[in-house]
Amino acid sequence: MKISKLTTAVLTASVISIAAISSGCSQPEPIEQNAPKYGLVTADDANEDVGTYVLPQDTSILDEPNADEIFYGKRLLNETKRLLPEHVGAQMNCNSCHISQGKIPLGDPYINSYNFYPRVMPRAGKEVDLTKRINGCFQRSMNGKPLKPESPEMLAMLAYMKWLSQNTPKEQKVDIQNAGKVDESLVGNPVRGEKIYQVQCATCHGDNGEGMKDSRGDIVFPPLWGDESFNIGAGLARTYKAAAFVKYNMPMGIQTKGLWGHGNVLSDQDAIDVAEFFTHQPRPDFAGKVNDWPNGNKPKDARY
Repeated sequence: MKISKLTTAVLTASVISIAAISSGCSQPEPIEQNAPKYGLVTADDANEDVGTYVLPQDTSILDEPNADEIFYGKRLLNETKRLLPEHVGAQMNCNSCHISQGKIPLGDPYINSYNFYPRVMPRAGKEVDLTKRINGCFQRSMNGKPLKPESPEMLAMLAYMKWLSQNTPKEQKVDIQNAGKVDESLVGNPVRGEKIYQVQCATCHGDNGEGMKDSRGDIVFPPLWGDESFNIGAGLARTYKAAAFVKYNMPMGIQTKGLWGHGNVLSDQDAIDVAEFFTHQPRPDFAGKVNDWPNGNKPKDARY
């Protein structure tokens, strides 16, 4: 099978349902049967058939020599706030935004993360490796503090992402989309967006964006604004990035078939309106924002 690097992610096996709550620390193990396969592409010759990636079963971690480290990384990504409270200021876990433990197309998967970095990132204006990228999320999306690069926690998260890459060669990538697209020529209407939020989002994220916790105080659904949410420097504080995430992953509760959160329930305009509403609600500041996009080309939906 010839695969172009311009193609979107294509499932070549039966579509599965992965039962997982992305944001909760008490989420169940994913149920993976007939795991989907994805084509690989290379930077040099995207038309060359170079192999297939198969989504791994979590039980296969037991076969790895560093299984304990990989399992610890998996727990940290699921239970970030509970396990690393000194580094997480928000009521967020890594997997609040990386759907089903980073395994879902259009839900910010980790599948290509290990091979994607290092690379020059426009917001930083310089080369960023995966460790720095993770720490950027701790500082922005988690509104917290970075981990030491050689800490057991950082190494464990890297180990999980490396395992999830399934030894895909460094010069190749899995043909899977990290995020969907929305029409950025559309203008968001926050008044209409608030109405959509109350109908489609408030049941899980609260009438006032406060999120939801379980009886132990652990996160079930993360807050979308306020002091306990992601700060203004996070990608999800931008209207169009937030809209793309919402359109292809939310709301999750009404899906009846297909992958979790992949129902295209909202139109582009609906998603942009609701994103315009919640991204512009009060949230923590981020002092480091003054250093963003040093080479110009700041996105039009940046909040600062």
